[in-house]
Amino acid sequence: MTSMRAVLIKDGKGPIENLHIAETAKPVPKDGEVLVKIKAFGLNRMDISQRLGHYPPPAGASDILGVEFSGTIVELGNGVEQWQVGDEVMGLVGGGAYAEYVNVPATHIMAKPKHLSWAEAASIPENWFTAFQAVVLVSEIIPGDNVLVHAGASGVGIAAIQLAHFYKANDVIATASTKEKLDWLLSLPSGATHAVNYKTQDFAEEVKKITNGKGVGVLVDFVGQSHWHKNIQSLGLDGRMTLLAALSGAEVPTVNLGPILFKRLRIQGSTLRSRSADYQSKLIKQFQQEVLQNITGSDGNGELRVYIHKVYPWTEIQEAHREMEANNNSGKIIVEVV
Repeated sequence: MTSMRAVLIKDGKGPIENLHIAETAKPVPKDGEVLVKIKAFGLNRMDISQRLGHYPPPAGASDILGVEFSGTIVELGNGVEQWQVGDEVMGLVGGGAYAEYVNVPATHIMAKPKHLSWAEAASIPENWFTAFQAVVLVSEIIPGDNVLVHAGASGVGIAAIQLAHFYKANDVIATASTKEKLDWLLSLPSGATHAVNYKTQDFAEEVKKITNGKGVGVLVDFVGQSHWHKNIQSLGLDGRMTLLAALSGAEVPTVNLGPILFKRLRIQGSTLRSRSADYQSKLIKQFQQEVLQNITGSDGNGELRVYIHKVYPWTEIQEAHREMEANNNSGKIIVEVV
């Protein structure tokens, strides 16, 4: 059996120190799939959860970490006609991107824009698809909406902030934990119009001041329990909150249903990795049609840009995970396969 190198986890789960590069079976594309030789892959917080044994991959997906990548097609499965060997692509998978090669459905890749580097292309799929789903599809942003984005300096957060501007939001408010991150978010060309330190400020009170008491129409949250009550306070009439994670906990004590009723709030959980292949392919197609062509590199002059915190060689995968776990990043952490 032909082998490849990949980042594996000793004992199947565990601490950062269990990550190591080793030989494993090279995948063979099935009908409707392509085999991609990976140039770079992105890190996401779900990778930490999976490494610790808390977030198994979807049925049928590789148990190797990693859901987004850029690379070159090296083999086509039966029935694939829209791609050619040698095409430069970026894409989304249920798992397997921390490797030299990955199988991916032909509907789950996009042509890599020529103006983007391999690292920049790998930073797009998971973050931008998730943000697009939350802001546009679930929250149904409309021009003039005020928007609140938590974890604003994360990859998804930065994408959500920029998409809010792209779809003609009014105030775009971001929260983060340090002055450095807040200043950075305010400095970006399509960054936050206002930034709040959730550790030292009451973000609900700040939202009230910024919006002249109106509140926000769109709210994107990863935090859950600790932010719940202030989130409800921050939402205006007919406000829509999309929950992407519950990093502070999933159980909220003493929930008051009153504000949800009289404000006519809509609160929806949203995931991407567990969605059906058909849903994901339609999402990718819509994203390509509406957004992708407008994204430039961080040194470009487009309204939408990618922002990379740091690029690591995959021989430093442990250091890359430490940086993400320490919450030090402003922008995306990318790893190159070398």
